[in-house]
Amino acid sequence: MEDTELGRRTIRKVTSRILPLVGLLYVFNYMDRSNISYAQLGMQHELAITTAVFGTASAIFFLAYVVFEIPSNMIMKKVGARLWLARIAITWGIVTAATGFVHNIPQLYIARILLGVAEAGLFPGLLLYLTLWFRGNERGRAIAGLALAQPVAMIIGSLTGGLILDHVHWAGLSSWRWVFLLQGIPAVAIGIVVLIYLPNVPSKAKWLTREESTWLEGEINKEYEPEQKGGLLGELRVMRDKKVLYLAVANFFAACGLYGFTFFLPQIVKQMDSGYSSTNIGFLGAIPFLVGAVGMLVVARTSDRTGERRNHVIFLMLLAAIGLLGTIWFRHNPVVALTCLSLVAIGVLGYMAPYWAMAAKVMSKEHTAVGLAVINSIAALGGFFGPYVIGKSATVNNVSAGLYFPVGCLVVCAIMLAFLKVPRDKRSDAPEPGVEVGATR
Repeated sequence: MEDTELGRRTIRKVTSRILPLVGLLYVFNYMDRSNISYAQLGMQHELAITTAVFGTASAIFFLAYVVFEIPSNMIMKKVGARLWLARIAITWGIVTAATGFVHNIPQLYIARILLGVAEAGLFPGLLLYLTLWFRGNERGRAIAGLALAQPVAMIIGSLTGGLILDHVHWAGLSSWRWVFLLQGIPAVAIGIVVLIYLPNVPSKAKWLTREESTWLEGEINKEYEPEQKGGLLGELRVMRDKKVLYLAVANFFAACGLYGFTFFLPQIVKQMDSGYSSTNIGFLGAIPFLVGAVGMLVVARTSDRTGERRNHVIFLMLLAAIGLLGTIWFRHNPVVALTCLSLVAIGVLGYMAPYWAMAAKVMSKEHTAVGLAVINSIAALGGFFGPYVIGKSATVNNVSAGLYFPVGCLVVCAIMLAFLKVPRDKRSDAPEPGVEVGATR
């Protein structure tokens, strides 16, 4: 792709205006779906929550999430990102805050299901939105900028969650209730900001000149096959595309590792030393995500510079699997266990940028909205099975016993991708070839 002054200026503007807002949106999204991992350190006694119940409560969120994922992205394509992303943020913020008032396990399950309904479509919606603003050779770093919200969310959630549990007991409410309240209310405010400031497409951005928006939309349109107006059935046709489904199943196994790691990290850290306070657990739990954030940026830059995606993902899946095994074997050695958890974080967070940049290449522009939602929906099932199986397999004294399941899933993902032929991204004006399933490189 030709690198002109117009292009460089336009991409700088887009990066500085779009990424901070969508990144902030995803920070609170990921923090609010996973803050139960810290809240349970307090709520487990008050609501009599066992490890198995916690695993189910963590997992049940994803069932509703999967059901509403594809319809959500299709609606966003019709009504525009600004309105729909704002709606998602405001409703999930309200549900998160309301979770602070549950009084029994059935109410907790209902709150988690409603949270899944509210959040459904956000991540594939944001991926779809980025395809409207960034060209293929810049998309890996753009997705990494978005995915960076995950470790940032977990760092903030870890630090604040532990502090809230130990120090916030306002208005006669238990501290775990304030975890949901204080982390849910900001999402409503962010939704209002999105509704006011987020432009749907480059031509609607007041901070781009007409020349800049025309250039950007023209460059992005060159990368896709002509969009065919096949209506609803045309959009849904991608659900039968073997390339999309293959990548989706591979991502399902990766998600088992990601969400199993995310939701059970506080309990893993707690079992390193039973004397740790909630604040100790929060600060120690932030370390792997800090390391993972740095690793994610390095991987995204390397992947974009070389244009290679598949081998990056394979390496990161195997790295995460090795890290989980080390966590199991050295769980009573805090230094070694935290080092291993940091390897897991690099793997399960770093894979996202090259994976989604690769996935966006396999479909036409017409199919992007539904295709990305299909892949993320199937991956979300991994978000159900990962925490659920770990919760059922773990014992009272050894949460790590359940980690063998995500280890196996990560290895399966790596093996599947080894049979996927993926051309390198090329920096040219010519359309890039797609992905061929069933052949080794």
